[in-house]
Amino acid sequence: MRSNLEVVRALVVRALNEITRVPGAALPGVLAPTIFLVGLSGVFGEAARLPGFDATDFRTFIVPVGLLQGASFTGAATGVNLARDIERGWFDRLMVCPAPRTTILLGIVASAALRALLPATFLLLVAFALGVAFPGVGALALDVVLVMGLATAVAFYAVLVALRFRTQQAAPLMQTAGFVAVLFTTAYAPKELLSGWLRAIATVNPVTFVLEGVRQGFTGSVTWADTWPALLAVAALLAALGSLAVRRLGRVGV
Repeated sequence: MRSNLEVVRALVVRALNEITRVPGAALPGVLAPTIFLVGLSGVFGEAARLPGFDATDFRTFIVPVGLLQGASFTGAATGVNLARDIERGWFDRLMVCPAPRTTILLGIVASAALRALLPATFLLLVAFALGVAFPGVGALALDVVLVMGLATAVAFYAVLVALRFRTQQAAPLMQTAGFVAVLFTTAYAPKELLSGWLRAIATVNPVTFVLEGVRQGFTGSVTWADTWPALLAVAALLAALGSLAVRRLGRVGV
């Protein structure tokens, strides 16, 4: 167990070192959610005055969307980095490591959970500077758990794509899935204000429950009724995508 944890730690440190060695690679994923916040608030800020909108300020409604977008971008970047390692042959050397492949997979995706805190922190600092109310320590702690969980789930998906295509040219496929999953939720309007087909998709989309969990504290108080579906949705995504990634990695030949 101790040696397996050392393998996980080494892979996480290697992935985190990329931030300091090639900061330009992480910059777009950090800035994009904040740009979304500023741009959409300026264009659709008056939408909060619509009847049925459960937020007095559109910025408080859109900040949680940016948090999930940052998690999605970070998870997708994990798959892109893995595809790069496959192209360069480093991944083949990793496969002869005596550690179990499940341990190697955990080391690869665990970095996504930690790196997701970077765009989330930057977004929150800008949001608070713009006047968004502080949601509370409890709400922020829940947000951290959900953001890290979603980033890991997206990383599992991105690893699946990387192992399937084995090239960085599949990067758009890795990035689009998470973006679309966040888009087809109650991202920009409450469910009651969505059109019929979009409301139907948002109702069954598990990321909707995650978003509603993150949105607590920003648009209201934190309740167990909104918390447990969010935690369950993240757990289900991790279990489903994680098991597929483990199965796919087990089929990789040396």
